[in-house]
Amino acid sequence: MLELRILRNEKDRVTEGLKKRNLPDEVIDLVEEIIVMDDTRKKSQSEMDAILAQINQISREVGDLMKTGKRDQAEDLKTRVAELKETNKVHEESLRNAQRLLEEKLITLPNIPHVSVPFGKTPEENEVFKTWEGPLPSLPENALPHWELAKKYQVFDMELGVKISGSGFILYRQNGARLQRALINFFLDEASAAGYEEIQAPLLVNSDSARGTGQLPDKEGQMYYVERDDLYLIPTAEVPVTNIYRDVILKETELPIKLTGYTPCFRREAGSYGAHVKGLNRVHQFDKIEIVRIEHPDRSYDALMEMLQHVEGLLQKLELPYRILRLCGGDMGFASALTFDFEVWSAAQQRWLEVSSVSNFETFQTHRMKLRFKSEQGDTKLAHSLNGSALALARIVASLLENHQTPEGIRIPDALVPYFGKNRLS
Repeated sequence: MLELRILRNEKDRVTEGLKKRNLPDEVIDLVEEIIVMDDTRKKSQSEMDAILAQINQISREVGDLMKTGKRDQAEDLKTRVAELKETNKVHEESLRNAQRLLEEKLITLPNIPHVSVPFGKTPEENEVFKTWEGPLPSLPENALPHWELAKKYQVFDMELGVKISGSGFILYRQNGARLQRALINFFLDEASAAGYEEIQAPLLVNSDSARGTGQLPDKEGQMYYVERDDLYLIPTAEVPVTNIYRDVILKETELPIKLTGYTPCFRREAGSYGAHVKGLNRVHQFDKIEIVRIEHPDRSYDALMEMLQHVEGLLQKLELPYRILRLCGGDMGFASALTFDFEVWSAAQQRWLEVSSVSNFETFQTHRMKLRFKSEQGDTKLAHSLNGSALALARIVASLLENHQTPEGIRIPDALVPYFGKNRLS
């Protein structure tokens, strides 16, 4: 959630940032509307404070009158105090309503893009930030897409997934289950070696947690909801892991905080039909390792670059061709100030598949969560939060199968062999 002081003090930057996101005028006009609502709230607060001061003053006068035996005059003033208290109740209710309406409007505004975010409306306008240096793999004409390879090498079964749960759910078996486990352990070990503390988090969260990281109200329609218990299945480990520090004031010396966690992820929206969503390209449930950082504002963009290097190193070890995109304003997530997407090349499908998003949210999430730190000077500031996929398994499996297929089977990258137990899937 954007800070009110930023809306007030940097109004031009805020409106220009919202325009970079290609939002409609009615959303951009909310900035001025919120400022006016805040003025109303401040006025109600001032009026209430004035009444409280008057009540305190009269109460002191009542005490003085009682001491001097002027009981009748004291009783008259007591009546006046009672009247003022009733008036104050009206102001308190007005202030609560003003605060509620203000927050309802404020929570609908997305984050302001970083100055480096390019203009653009669609994914096609994202900026290529970096591309791997090697050539794209060239496969023989009889190369198969991963959903056909899955049948040949006993990796996963889409039909059984549909039978058990429905469209968009995958059942991994034999080689596929083993490959999933190998990738999860590999990614977690790599994150631990990079200094991230491993977390095993709940898979269901309450609305406060979902709101804290920006999933609510923006992505409510994409989340699975357990109505009876008022809980949401997590769309990413980012939600429970970041919320560990909701309503916490850290010491500056505790920063940075680096966390990682493996979880299944659940997303209702599986997209349209067609070849581009076949197999593992887009599913309702998938496994993912997340890295999360809580950083000092002065270091958060250095941390973002470190996270990019970490994800890039994973793809290099898996020998997967990749590129890094800097997302344009129109393709960025609701809570992000700057996002880089990693895409791997699917040789059999001849297309790029997104496997990771790495984002800096600056104070957008921490303001919602009241995640702060106390500086060495003694003042309290909002920390910055960051997160990234390191990595999402479904499309990684798809790319491994397709890019590493040979006449003898699927070649397992050297870095993964100790985890998988053999160098070929056959």
